[in-house]
Amino acid sequence: MSRPLDAFAILLMVALCLTWGFNQVAVKLALPDIPPLTQAAIRSTGAAAILYVWSLARGIPLFQRDGTLWAGLAVGALFALEFLMIYPGLLWTTASRAVVFIYTMPFFVVIGARWLLPGDGFDRSQWFGMLLSFAGIAVAFGVPTPGADPRQWIGDAMILVAALAWAGTTLAIKASSLNKASPEKTLLYQLVVSAVVLSVAALAFGERILAMPSARAIGWMTFQTVWVVAITFLIWFALMQRYSASRLSAFSFLTPLFGVAAGYFMLDEPITPAFIVAAVLVAAGLVLVNRPR
Repeated sequence: MSRPLDAFAILLMVALCLTWGFNQVAVKLALPDIPPLTQAAIRSTGAAAILYVWSLARGIPLFQRDGTLWAGLAVGALFALEFLMIYPGLLWTTASRAVVFIYTMPFFVVIGARWLLPGDGFDRSQWFGMLLSFAGIAVAFGVPTPGADPRQWIGDAMILVAALAWAGTTLAIKASSLNKASPEKTLLYQLVVSAVVLSVAALAFGERILAMPSARAIGWMTFQTVWVVAITFLIWFALMQRYSASRLSAFSFLTPLFGVAAGYFMLDEPITPAFIVAAVLVAAGLVLVNRPR
């Protein structure tokens, strides 16, 4: 059974969510020069190369037969599906609605853990904590309401599929032989498969880089590739092997709040009083989720 989060794991998760929140700004700042699916394909390809060299330098076996191939291909496909649903989905629905729908992911993880991960389920107070944190996201970004465009439900559905794929990746890793593989090998499966799928998708959607990207865009792509994907994702999968998947997933509620804060400091985007209320709700929910039983 995966153990509850200790102080070290909690601090690491807060740092990871802070990084992932800033990653939303990094994507936005690189968009004028590099389209979104192309960004995702580049960072998967670059991070895979970095991780491969790192594994060779540390003598981590990557190609031995350990029964992880099919599970690795499955999580790679789910990882790619997540991004394939998010980027086109945003063409059909609003960004605020997308945030609310994508952060249904922790609920899918806890529900799936009930059957796939014995001992990693939640009691009533922890479920209440999850609902509090989700309510915080709804306060910050707005409760989804029927839009003027009747086709908006298409984008909403695509974002929900992305949330399911994100949850499916977490559950598949914890419940399969990948839980005993090195974090490097687990992440490489996802990066290699997604690099191929996302590159094909970028071409299919007609994305093109029409001119040499600016130094700023290259800098933000380097940040995404080296720090976000190659390093923080590796830390995330190492944590997942040791700790409760349900409790780790609940911390993802912090990511969009850090994204709003990053937008305020770096893009001069406004912060409303609702953001403070949202932060309190998310924090209170995480306290309940991670309280000792």
